[in-house]
Amino acid sequence: MRCYRRFDAGEYRLLARVDGSLYDLTAADDALDEFTALARRASRRDVAVETYARRLLSDAELAREGESAAAVPAGATVPLVPDEVWAAGVTYEISEEAREAESGMPEIYLDVYRADRPELFFKATAERTVGPDEAIGIRGDSDWNVPEPELAIVLHEGEIVGYTIGNDVSSREIEGENPLYLPQAKIYDRCCALGPCVVPATVRDDWNDLAMRMTIERDGSVVFDESTSTSEMVRSHDELVSYLLRHDVVPESTVLLTGTSLVPPDDFTLAEGDAVEITIEGIGTLANPVTTV
Repeated sequence: MRCYRRFDAGEYRLLARVDGSLYDLTAADDALDEFTALARRASRRDVAVETYARRLLSDAELAREGESAAAVPAGATVPLVPDEVWAAGVTYEISEEAREAESGMPEIYLDVYRADRPELFFKATAERTVGPDEAIGIRGDSDWNVPEPELAIVLHEGEIVGYTIGNDVSSREIEGENPLYLPQAKIYDRCCALGPCVVPATVRDDWNDLAMRMTIERDGSVVFDESTSTSEMVRSHDELVSYLLRHDVVPESTVLLTGTSLVPPDDFTLAEGDAVEITIEGIGTLANPVTTV
């Protein structure tokens, strides 16, 4: 099951793709206009999101059938409206190495990589977040901007209810100049992309070993194409979530990006007009053009 949000005829509708069929869940319950509303309904009934969604299928309208299970519906947008987006840093060895290379204070990143406490930072609000086929932003005051593909945990009232794909677009130049500039390197207009769908957490037994690939095209040519696995992450999902929840009150809908394991070379920077695609096994492909903000 994959849950999409589509803007159609002036309103948002929640769709669920089950195998090759696409169901309009909003037709079964007009309050379901995004994934958070589905999670809220499931929570009130004390059932898993997937379980509740399947109960609705008999009353949902069949929007389309016979498509690939990975096909993104036309008009799909960001699948949920997150109250907050947070991110974890230095959770992969390659990320630790990249942060050391860009910084004049490399030892702090090695310390975090080895420490008990992970690096967690605020990333975005809903207003700064875009969905599939919407433009991600690169800062006009930075000459070194990169995409960061990440598996994203979807939380409802602090509980893991789903997974999606995230792009933690970042200015490596600003971050590398001084670690205290991290918020400016990370938080700005169109700094985060989520989608193309949310997969309920119960759909898979294991979310710890997923193939991940990122490609970047420029002027019709592929300028970056590499793959990895989320199994390279040195911290567990439960560990990251537990630190996010410590001594804090998170809002109803929160997304936590789990860190990047694919880093373009140091001589690469995104340019306006580039196209970034991130594919994660079992979720799909998040595709975004690039614009300057």
